[in-house]
Amino acid sequence: MSELVGVIGAGRMGLPIIGHLARKGFPTFATDVNPKKKADVESKRAIWVADAGALARESDIVLVCVGFDSEVRELLEKHREAFNGSIVAILSTIHPRTVKALAEANKTCHVIDSTVCRGGDAADKGTLLSFVGGPKEIAERITPVLKAYSSDVVHTGAVGSAQVAKAVNNLIMWACLVADHEGLALAQRYGVDVEMLRKALGLSSAQNAALDKWGTQTMAWAEDDMAIVAEMAEECGLKLLQAALNREICRVLKPRRFKLDEY
Repeated sequence: MSELVGVIGAGRMGLPIIGHLARKGFPTFATDVNPKKKADVESKRAIWVADAGALARESDIVLVCVGFDSEVRELLEKHREAFNGSIVAILSTIHPRTVKALAEANKTCHVIDSTVCRGGDAADKGTLLSFVGGPKEIAERITPVLKAYSSDVVHTGAVGSAQVAKAVNNLIMWACLVADHEGLALAQRYGVDVEMLRKALGLSSAQNAALDKWGTQTMAWAEDDMAIVAEMAEECGLKLLQAALNREICRVLKPRRFKLDEY
């Protein structure tokens, strides 16, 4: 019998995940703080549930796809009893210590982290990379669910380790995007065809995912991602000089996006 899967959050990442789960045959429940998402959820052939508590009581596995650290904490604290016996996988990008604290505080359910990489396009295609942090037996049980929307699943270790993996991924991704902006701006100033060069660089040692997706990243989450990295680094006494600089550069680049002539 298939696991009953609930998804809390039907936003840019959550909604396509809901669709993949339903198409792969998982009985799928979904909810969102915005009731207008009901039609979108039902269009994916999933079952709309009015609130997170009711969804948790119906589900064997709950995927949490909300935006911020505070929202994840509030959700699990408010509906603590409803999650009893479930696997609660946090897909949201939050601080590793938050996941560890929630796992420690919720002993009647299995709180793990299962972060996703590769962005919205991969979510649409069902080709996300899922990192999983938690006990091996729980990771193995949830892997078939994750494979409904992920082409790759990697067990990173204990609870919280998937958040570490995602933070490192994001640190490197934003560094690449900053370098891409600067390199292509330099090429443009020297009269080189930017699109031709971008494609050519994809064949060289300068290849990176941000360059492959040039023009599609919104940078909407850059500040939040880098704030988590900065907090983690400070916590362990590590000076990440390039990451700190890239955080400031991303603040400048965000409103400009891919307008190379604004350098």
